[in-house]
Amino acid sequence: METGGSLTQAIRKPTLTPKAIIHQKFGNKASYKVEEIEEPTQNGCPGLAILQKGPSLYRCSLELPDFSVVSGSFKKKKDAEQCAAQMALEKLGIRPSADSPTAEEAWTELIARVKFIFSNEFLSALHPLSSHLKAALRRVGDVNGSVPASVIAICDGKPNYLFKIINPTVESHPFLVISYIMRAAAGLPELVVSPEGELSIRKKDPYLPDVIESSVSQQSGVAEGITTMAIYIPCSLEKAVETMILNFSSAGYYLDVIAQKLGLSDANKVLISRTIGKASSETRFYFAAPKSYPLDMSSDLLNTKVFTFGGPLNVRASYICGQDIYGDSILASIGYTWKCQDLFHEDVTLQSYYRMLISKTPSGIYKLSREAILAAELPLRFTTRINWRGSFPREILSSFCRQHWLLEPVFSISSFPTKTSSELSSNKKVKVSESAEQETEYANENGAVDADAKPVGLESSFTCEVKLYSKCQDLILECAPNVFYKKQNDAVQSVSLKVLSGLNAYFKDIDISLEEQKQLANIFDIKFYPQNFSKEVVSCLSVHNFQDNETLGGKEPESNKINILDDVVEIDVSSIDIEGPDSGVGPSNGSLLCVCYSVSLVIKGELQKELLESTEEFEFEMGTGAVIPCLEDVVSQMSVGQSACFYTDLPSQDLVLAAAKDSANALAFLSSPCCLEYSIILLRVTEPPEDRMEQALFSPPLSKQRVEYAVQHIKESGATSLVDFGCGSGSLLESLLDYPTSLETIVGVDISQKSLSRAAKVLHSKLTMNSDPDAPCRSIKSAVLYDGSITDFDSRLCGFDLGTCLEVIEHMEEDQACLFGDVVLSSFRPRILIVSTPNYEYNVILQKSNLTSQEDDPEEKIQSQSCKFRNHDHKFEWTREQFNRWASELAVRHNYSVEFSGVGGSAGLEPGFASQIAVFERAFLPGEDHLQEHEDSTFQYKAIWEWNRVSPL
Repeated sequence: METGGSLTQAIRKPTLTPKAIIHQKFGNKASYKVEEIEEPTQNGCPGLAILQKGPSLYRCSLELPDFSVVSGSFKKKKDAEQCAAQMALEKLGIRPSADSPTAEEAWTELIARVKFIFSNEFLSALHPLSSHLKAALRRVGDVNGSVPASVIAICDGKPNYLFKIINPTVESHPFLVISYIMRAAAGLPELVVSPEGELSIRKKDPYLPDVIESSVSQQSGVAEGITTMAIYIPCSLEKAVETMILNFSSAGYYLDVIAQKLGLSDANKVLISRTIGKASSETRFYFAAPKSYPLDMSSDLLNTKVFTFGGPLNVRASYICGQDIYGDSILASIGYTWKCQDLFHEDVTLQSYYRMLISKTPSGIYKLSREAILAAELPLRFTTRINWRGSFPREILSSFCRQHWLLEPVFSISSFPTKTSSELSSNKKVKVSESAEQETEYANENGAVDADAKPVGLESSFTCEVKLYSKCQDLILECAPNVFYKKQNDAVQSVSLKVLSGLNAYFKDIDISLEEQKQLANIFDIKFYPQNFSKEVVSCLSVHNFQDNETLGGKEPESNKINILDDVVEIDVSSIDIEGPDSGVGPSNGSLLCVCYSVSLVIKGELQKELLESTEEFEFEMGTGAVIPCLEDVVSQMSVGQSACFYTDLPSQDLVLAAAKDSANALAFLSSPCCLEYSIILLRVTEPPEDRMEQALFSPPLSKQRVEYAVQHIKESGATSLVDFGCGSGSLLESLLDYPTSLETIVGVDISQKSLSRAAKVLHSKLTMNSDPDAPCRSIKSAVLYDGSITDFDSRLCGFDLGTCLEVIEHMEEDQACLFGDVVLSSFRPRILIVSTPNYEYNVILQKSNLTSQEDDPEEKIQSQSCKFRNHDHKFEWTREQFNRWASELAVRHNYSVEFSGVGGSAGLEPGFASQIAVFERAFLPGEDHLQEHEDSTFQYKAIWEWNRVSPL
């Protein structure tokens, strides 16, 4: 038990977990990857694992800049992560104490660390900083053995951990640590010296010859000369960003070369940023320390809160780096690593620079993940894991936070049992805004659930909110859409996409008025904290408000503002050149398309081309905004096998240069009037299931509305027996088991053995495992599933109280649908029959076609719409007039009355219901008490599953 320290100190210095300590030391350089593993079978029965899956186990691999570790197996992901972090700490020799050190203790430890760095033992260690010390011994003149203080600050993790304890403001002012290092060195006059006014430290007494010889012998040797490409970023926005070549010699110190490029006499005056990008990267910014650098710290060292650097801010470099960079700077990937004492280096191209630039935005992150900068766009809504292409919304949001040096997003998931979800619906619906296409889930796979609908067969629903915080734990924004989902992951992904879409809207126009900001916030269910948001995210966006005259060949820019999120200019549809015969297979909303495309820079009036981007197979979902608008417009007019070519004006220069593999050639083209040429071939179209198209517009999903309509009629009818014609996978029969009804016998008929097998599995599980005497399904005494055609007669289905046939007849030929109606009403003769089928006229809504005037002739209206069927398996789809005619004539022939209704849409508004429904009810003839049993015992169906409730003795 802790006995000392005040409550304030305890709150301010909490006990840190291993993962928190790793984060303090490495930040976003620490990469955790959790994988699910199978638990070994322990009972010696391998087959049992197939029948009964055990609990999931998780293993975590933690990758740090210099090594990686893998945890053991745990039942919880977070336990696996903490184990990996603990293993890494042990490897680093760090022992987490029960109490975090005080600022004074951290200061003492920092001095001890500087002392160890300049010891003989450290020089021979395999450490990036020791490599710098060895390279410094090759420097000549007064700087021999001098190591820039900025090198110590960025290469050694231990001081950085201590700095944050000494003064938490170093998180916002990372270069403040250099002054602390210099002050710590000043406390060791017997060991190290620092020239007055210089930002460097060297050992006072030379290293022993045998120590130097031993250390040098450990090096495998570097090449005589190293050449690498870097990017020079002037401080002035009027000057262009350009490439430069760095030449290094094994006889010198590479930082001295960088210093010369910056116009400095030596590396002691160079400041180095933290790394950019992936954890293993050595990509950093290098720039000159201002002459007014604060070396003379006040005596109150531990409480310094204000840090004034001075000098002009380099807006472009600062925006990419996430920390302030001053004056002209060089972006290079070079340095020493833990893995090798040789100098690591790789080229940083102009393309790399612009890719870093666009990766600061959500849409840019998505474009890079798709490797389609000039074609892809962040989709408007999260659909399914199968149809989503590119990084998932949660991953993109986490990347965005890391890019802007924010804390990881904080998600809060709420779970609501089925009853609670139903109770929520008493007064109003959960809000689903019009931009709800941005987050409304597709049905059976993802299931966005409207709270005022009664969930059918669901155990619980989930909502999720997310909050973003700065490194100083200031709340940036929060988003809490009031939408329910079947799966936790769907709730998390959808709220992430909400935030990303809102951020994209802000990035497109950061100068919007306060009223417009409020409107956007309402659309995306986001609450912004303007002061914190502007400070952490928006303040550096002015980097995009310029256009290089040099880049454009010296001509005046058409606009003074470049926005990397601007879409390609829309094209004139009449100018599209589409070639190839129409195969009749074209895309509709919700379908999955695969195209081959290429994008080239073309000089207007000439034949010259520069290929920017090409992909042999590129998949995207139609209607989700997953590609730039002009590309989707063109593809919507094509059929499989056709090719198209069209031209657009240039998008942002940032996007062009981020896509260009040869930046020099691209710049040469940009110096002349040019445009983009898109060449596309539509390779294949995977049509969406009917319910996926429907659910882009309906919540609850249209399939759920049909089932609920039938369930309500069944409950009101008092029927004791039911047969579902074309039962499929048993969605209606399964749903009936969740409601109290008078049903005692349920039967399903279908021709698909695969669907019947799934239905049998679900029904058997629910009927046998529910032993609660008050359960709704306790009234069911028997259940049967038959394999057979619903146009064939089987005497075992005669005399049922109620029959249903939901969205089945359109999968038959029209003459077979008519035969079904005659067989059911003349031979099976149920008391009530419910039939639903798609309303063809509603397809114009589902497929985004244009409705014609309601005054038009109905036949002309249907012909002019030329809509596709909702499902490739549909043999026909009837208009309201055609369906009414079929049902009315059928009812008259077989002495039934019929009433018409539907779900989705409205009877009083064009084009009516999305699914039209006919309810047939048998008219009893005078003197008829009951339906006589059929004389013939005709058995044409094969029973594939039967269940009977066993009565207690």
